[in-house]
Amino acid sequence: MKKLLLAEDDLDLSTVLIQYLQLHNFEVAWAENGAKALELFQKNTFDICILDVMMPVMDGFTLAEELIKINPETPFIFLTAKSMMEDKIKGLQLGADDYIVKPFEVEELILRLNNILKRSESNSKINNEQIQIGNYLFDTKRMCLKLEQKTQQLTEKEAALIHFLYKNRNQLVKREAILKAVWKTDDYFSGRSMDVFITKIRKYFQEDARITIESTRFIGLEFKISE
Repeated sequence: MKKLLLAEDDLDLSTVLIQYLQLHNFEVAWAENGAKALELFQKNTFDICILDVMMPVMDGFTLAEELIKINPETPFIFLTAKSMMEDKIKGLQLGADDYIVKPFEVEELILRLNNILKRSESNSKINNEQIQIGNYLFDTKRMCLKLEQKTQQLTEKEAALIHFLYKNRNQLVKREAILKAVWKTDDYFSGRSMDVFITKIRKYFQEDARITIESTRFIGLEFKISE
């Protein structure tokens, strides 16, 4: 069974979700606010988290930031009654693996959770090597970039994106191909999320001028490593 953290202040919705999740082989730990969810996360290991955005004591966005500090490898999904584009973009920029607006079908949530877990398991299987990228050492198992005595810890999605770009280095790769390989979808919100991640990755490699990520607007990216 997969261990899941559910942070949701709506008792009725939580009761329904817990029943469905348990029927689909999830072991659920429930918290009615962000602060209690953080306590559970600090004391336990979870395979995935469901975070409601609007919660008392600590909102879902703030909670997500704290969870990432503790374990950036744990995937999470946002639930919210908000449908504003800015909120969706903020959630994806934080590194959310998905974002579902209430009301929703529970079957759809289960499907999305399983898809995310499959991706995580697949990434963990391939992340078992160290790759020299210019002056950097990319440790795919520990998901970090090393430069001399400096170490940059990466999130799972950052590591997957770097790995994909490296495998397709020195050639133009279409945006749709990157999105489908790393985000498993090429919709608008995933595209905006990818742009944020690319900006971060450029900064990670900025101390080696031979490494560049060149963008061709609306077409694709080229991860260049000069000799």
